[in-house]
Amino acid sequence: MGRRPDPSLVTKFRDIGTSLISDNMNRMHAVGSGLRPFHGGGRMVGTALTVKTRPGDNLMVHKAIDLAEPGDVIVVDAGGETTQAIIGEIMVRLAAKKGLAGFVIDGCVRDTEAIRSGDFPVFARGATHRGPYKDGPGEINVPVSAGGMVVHPGDIVVGDSDGVAVIPADMAEKIYELASAQKKREEAVFAAIEDGTIDRSWIDAVLVQKGCEWVGGSDKV
Repeated sequence: MGRRPDPSLVTKFRDIGTSLISDNMNRMHAVGSGLRPFHGGGRMVGTALTVKTRPGDNLMVHKAIDLAEPGDVIVVDAGGETTQAIIGEIMVRLAAKKGLAGFVIDGCVRDTEAIRSGDFPVFARGATHRGPYKDGPGEINVPVSAGGMVVHPGDIVVGDSDGVAVIPADMAEKIYELASAQKKREEAVFAAIEDGTIDRSWIDAVLVQKGCEWVGGSDKV
C-alpha cells in the first residue's frame, strides 16, 4: 500500500462531490469515464487498494479482500473487459462485512439486483451474468488504470451518482481546500438565485468578448 492519507482527511471528502473535485483538478481527473454506480445509493469515500488482473479473472481480487483494511476501496483494473464479471454478491458481502468502503471495477459485475438492493458502493463499466475465472495472473498494490486514469495505492477515492474521482494522496489537502472553497461559493450562488439577486451580466460580457453580434435588435444571436 502506498502512503496512507490521514483518516481524518479522507473523512472530510464525505461532504465533497465528485464534480467539485474534478473542477479543482482541471476537470481531467474524474475516473467516471465509463464507470457508473450499481448500488442502491450513497457516497463512497476511502483509500485505494489497487488490483491489476487478467480480464475476466478475479483470483487477485479475492486476495485483495483478505488483505484490505476497513475504509479501503478496492480498485480493479480488469482491462475494461465486459464479457465476464469480476465481482458479485458473495464478494460484496465479504467486503461489507470487513468494513471496506467500496469497489471500483474497470470491468463488469453481476448479481446486480442484490447489489442494487443494498448501499455498499459498487462502481463498474457494466453487468453480465457470466462469471470469472480464478487462475491469475495478477498484481496487488501497483499503479492501475481505471476509467482512463492512473490510480496509485493510497490515493483517496470518492464516488457518487456522477461517477468516481481519485485524488493523489500528496495533493489531497490542497484539493480539499480548493473544493471546499468552491462549495461555499456555489452555496452563495444558490442563495442569490432564491432571493432574486443573482448577477447574470457575465453572460453578455463573455458574448461581447467573443465578438457575438445581436441580429436586428432582437434577442437572437
